[in-house]
Amino acid sequence: MGLKIAIVGAGPAGFYAAEAAVKSFGGSAEVDLIDRLPTPFGLIRAGVAPDHQSIKAVTKRYAATAIASGVRYRGHVMLGRDVSVDELCALYDAVVLSVGAPEDRRLGIEGDDLPGVLGSAAFVGWYNGHPDFADLHVPLDHHGVAVIGNGNVAIDCARVLAKTTAELAASDIAQHALMALESSSVRDVHIIGRRGPHQASFTTKEAGELGHLERARAIVKAGDLPPEAEDAALEPGHRKMVSHLRSFVGGGDPSKPVTINFEFFRRPVAVEGKTRVERLIVETTRLEDGRAVGTGELHAIPCGLVIAAIGYTTPPIAGAAFSDAMGRFVCDEAGRISAGLYASGWARRGPSGTIGTNRPDGFSVIEAIAADFAGGGSEKGGSDKAGGAGLDRLLAERGVRVTDFADWERLDAAETARARPGAPREKIVSVDEMLGLLG
Repeated sequence: MGLKIAIVGAGPAGFYAAEAAVKSFGGSAEVDLIDRLPTPFGLIRAGVAPDHQSIKAVTKRYAATAIASGVRYRGHVMLGRDVSVDELCALYDAVVLSVGAPEDRRLGIEGDDLPGVLGSAAFVGWYNGHPDFADLHVPLDHHGVAVIGNGNVAIDCARVLAKTTAELAASDIAQHALMALESSSVRDVHIIGRRGPHQASFTTKEAGELGHLERARAIVKAGDLPPEAEDAALEPGHRKMVSHLRSFVGGGDPSKPVTINFEFFRRPVAVEGKTRVERLIVETTRLEDGRAVGTGELHAIPCGLVIAAIGYTTPPIAGAAFSDAMGRFVCDEAGRISAGLYASGWARRGPSGTIGTNRPDGFSVIEAIAADFAGGGSEKGGSDKAGGAGLDRLLAERGVRVTDFADWERLDAAETARARPGAPREKIVSVDEMLGLLG
């Protein structure tokens, strides 16, 4: 009998690991993809911006893996609630934790617990229809919003806030978010970064999109840009991104009512307000040996919503070695946590890279499993483990309503059927509604 492998987390990291297992073991392995939601695809479904539909096309590749020989999808199964790491390790030869980094990092400044301070995972989950955040209160009744961070997630948040509902109509943005944005009072979005344009991690595409919005214009202060000659030292892609930022000096068409203000060399020091967010206090910084150093000069940015796009952490899971300092599991370079237990994707290396960065992670962890179990299944326990059959029995005893990939296909069809004109789908944002539809 072949190896029995459980992969916890059906996002990019999990699917790439499953694909690698299929290719490595030629279909002889039994692979169970386990996710806490009834729906697969993780951040592709709930993290990629709804107006970036081309990126979501990778789910077709994942779907092919889900129906490959030896692979099963087991949704609505939560690690720690329905089954433990130790139980999975007793059932399977190898367990791969591909659970991502779903929790927002806190700002860690005074006032960061005021109503109106949100993490980007929560805000993005809200407009993408993630069941955890469908009922999130997102205050859009103030003209100002501060988005803290200088990466693509910060730009995604700013762009969604600045677009018209007509621009978003053909996306798969959740209906509740579209309705809230339609009545939004937001007119001034501020993207705040401790360092300058050369240190920002926006991509060319994300930065360039801000120059083509119907009602919004991006603004960069000329004084925040280094001399243009210094751009020559940048990598070509980064140099192109900075050229987009240079084009935003002057502010573009003044008749556009919404502004996206790049606030470089600003460090958030406090959020202020009596009962909710009213302003963000930032300190002007300067670079010393590449580090942002405060100057003592403070400014107030009026706003009713603060979105922290400063990174994410993986939650600790009983039975898996975890580093609080790193915010991820403790493992070797191949992803080994302990005998038979592995990590892949953000849970292994931290929240960095693109969707495709998870592919080599998935393949390397399967290579490690293949090496660890070289020589056959029986002496390594491969033929003695109960695998998926044992998991099914355990979950049935506990009354867990498990969903499979055929259930997802039914949900997919239902979402597609209920889509507004021009949109690819209207997401079902309640787990109870999903399970009720499946019967």
